[in-house]
Amino acid sequence: MSESNSKLDRIVADARRTAEQREQGYRERALKIYPWICGRCTREFNRDNLQQLTVHHRDHNHDHNPPDGSNWELLCVYCHDNEHSRYLEAQGRSDGPSGSGPVATHNPFADLKSLLKGK
Repeated sequence: MSESNSKLDRIVADARRTAEQREQGYRERALKIYPWICGRCTREFNRDNLQQLTVHHRDHNHDHNPPDGSNWELLCVYCHDNEHSRYLEAQGRSDGPSGSGPVATHNPFADLKSLLKGK
């Protein structure tokens, strides 16, 4: 492995570690403030399935973590994914294959009939 790849790997690992530490901080605080219930579907959680309950940032800014938790809501993983998909659609972006990106206008079969007649 080259030195530049090794340096990049260290940078990525450090960024992931920092993000996980930041997340643990606000996640633990949110779990102490709010009841363990999804804010959308009202599914209840306990210690056995608590890993499926996530902290959603209402303004979508993961660095905005006020001590009173006013930018957070607890959502199950399914409702959290749905919320982010809706946000991306509203922004006119998509990170997935089923999203709304540019529409294809080319029709490869438009002149098929005339091409078949020519044979």
